[in-house]
Amino acid sequence: MVKTIEPRFEAAAEQLRTAGLRTTRQRLVLAEILFGQGHRHVTAESLFTEAAERGARLSLATVYNCLHQFTAAGLLRIVTVDAGRAYFDTNLSPHHHFYYERSGELRDIPEAEVAVSRLPAAPAGAKIARVDVILRLED
Repeated sequence: MVKTIEPRFEAAAEQLRTAGLRTTRQRLVLAEILFGQGHRHVTAESLFTEAAERGARLSLATVYNCLHQFTAAGLLRIVTVDAGRAYFDTNLSPHHHFYYERSGELRDIPEAEVAVSRLPAAPAGAKIARVDVILRLED
């Protein structure tokens, strides 16, 4: 049986297929919200709320599962600002972040605007994958 994709989900479906993910209803809804508006940062809770406002009936656990599946497939990256707060970033290019501590807003900083002049050597058997700089702002 061939599954028919609604026209508004066609771009999301192609993105999921290219990443090797099945096109479930939940993934399509969340991918369309996440990737249909340019680069953005979301928490699982904010995406859950946005999906509910659009009429999607998903559990918060489903949103978390999909976000982690998208991350594992290379569609998102996680930005952890503290032990209890992680954002999912649709911008996969190298860049850094401003984090507004009071409002919780996260904004991109182009990689060229941050210079890290010295890093320690990685421990034996490991290599540095990337450097993430988060500048915390009082707002």
